[in-house]
Amino acid sequence: MAKAMKKQALGRGLSALLKDPENDIQSVSDKGADQLVGNIVELDLESIEVNPHQPRTNFNDEALDELASSIRELGLIQPITVRKLAYNRFQLVSGERRYRASQRIGMKQIPAYIRIANDQESLEMALVENIQRQDLDPVEIALSYQRLIDEVGLTQEKLSERVGKKRSTITNYLRLLRLDPIIQTGMRDGFISMGHGRALVNIETREDQLDIYERILEGSLSVRETEALVREFHDKPDAGETTAKPAKAMPDFAEDGLELLKAYLDAPISIQASNQGKGKITIPFHSKEEFRRLKKRITGA
Repeated sequence: MAKAMKKQALGRGLSALLKDPENDIQSVSDKGADQLVGNIVELDLESIEVNPHQPRTNFNDEALDELASSIRELGLIQPITVRKLAYNRFQLVSGERRYRASQRIGMKQIPAYIRIANDQESLEMALVENIQRQDLDPVEIALSYQRLIDEVGLTQEKLSERVGKKRSTITNYLRLLRLDPIIQTGMRDGFISMGHGRALVNIETREDQLDIYERILEGSLSVRETEALVREFHDKPDAGETTAKPAKAMPDFAEDGLELLKAYLDAPISIQASNQGKGKITIPFHSKEEFRRLKKRITGA
């Protein structure tokens, strides 16, 4: 709680800095820019405009209502990103669903990261330095990794070099962002550990994730007990089936490549293959953003 209050106070202080007409920050060389880059700032919603070139134009009302309800209950876990246009005027870079959902519940301000002119190198340095801190929770680390990928344009290989971590470690952190926001909040508040989160991320639907999360809290389950619960979930027969079907043995060539593909794409892919070399690869995704990430990973564009 104290950490959250500290962040909010920092955001308000930077907001005051941005609203000083005598110190309008436009570049990393301006006074106060070093305090801005890489930090969260509380911005007035009315000072932000959407990007007219945003490719996404249709927003599902029901999904926005669900997100709005989550924000009302838990707050905004992942701030939006904007770029500075002029004095106290900003344009969305990412997070339009979060922006619209916040509008729906009447929020006046929203936490945001601000991009300013020629801040690419400074942003990278600020984020890498932030990751080295000892008091970050796993979700904060994951969000910083994701920003380095999305906003600085680092691949996971380059990111591994920058922060001095194995690529598998980075992948494990990034996978936590697939968890339901309630579970992410529980991890940030210390109700569960990263080990619990790593087990839960193997559950595809958020409804099932939340069901197991509640059982963890009710039973004060350890990480090993949670992993066993997840295995039990995967082993149970689908609804309507009376007996589980025996799994067919996967050919060696497919089994050898499965884990490599999972790590490379950072996705829970599955393979069906015959000994004759025929088969199919299934790559699930749960949002347009995740589809675009997979497409870029596969095609490079």
